[in-house]
Amino acid sequence: MLEHIELFFKSIFIDNMVFAVFLGMCSYLAVSKKVATAVGLGAAVIFVLAVTVPLNWLLDQYLLRDGALVWLGPEYADYNLSFLSFILFIATIATMVQLVEIVVEKFSPSLYNSLGIFLPLIAVNCAILGGSLFMQARDIQTLGLALNYGVSSGIGWFLAILAIAAIREKIRYSNVPAPLRGLGITFIITGLMGIGFQSFGGMLTGGDEAPAPVEKTTAEKENNKKEIKEEIDSKEVSYNDAINK
Repeated sequence: MLEHIELFFKSIFIDNMVFAVFLGMCSYLAVSKKVATAVGLGAAVIFVLAVTVPLNWLLDQYLLRDGALVWLGPEYADYNLSFLSFILFIATIATMVQLVEIVVEKFSPSLYNSLGIFLPLIAVNCAILGGSLFMQARDIQTLGLALNYGVSSGIGWFLAILAIAAIREKIRYSNVPAPLRGLGITFIITGLMGIGFQSFGGMLTGGDEAPAPVEKTTAEKENNKKEIKEEIDSKEVSYNDAINK
């Protein structure tokens, strides 16, 4: 349970897709002018990551990695299909994005029109593919952890685009210098938010406990006493020789 909690908070705050590795910046900057639009795209990203990361984990575990095909028989134990990772991961992501696009168009045409081209572009959003590739690189052990990582990574991206959208709505009424209006001030705010999120780096790293003192044996104590006595005697001899001279 502790492993799930740690991965959840680490993926949202410490390894945030936007502020830690700057993935998905194109849609982050383009669809963050209004909070309502940002919420819609953020929810879509959470759904796509929550579905594609576990599915790609299954593909990686039982099809792609070295020796993954051993369940088909011992003769397949030496097969390694990891070179197909990008193709299959993107195919899974594209399928889920098409499903999201159909659902949004059916139940929320206004949101579908607001998102425009950026909804189908989730399929090539580097944050979505990055979630699956980071899952593979982290060597996540269970399907539950993969689901946790997909959901928490999506929530982290959702919080990032929601925060910048809220700021951009308010800053519209501020006296921003003309050269910085638009994307200029947005980049500056994003950089400051990234610096702020770095402060979460120590949130899950507790201090190391001091090692317990090792109890010395009786023989070691006697040897230490003998060494100290010999050292004191040698210093006294040197001191007496210096006085006599």
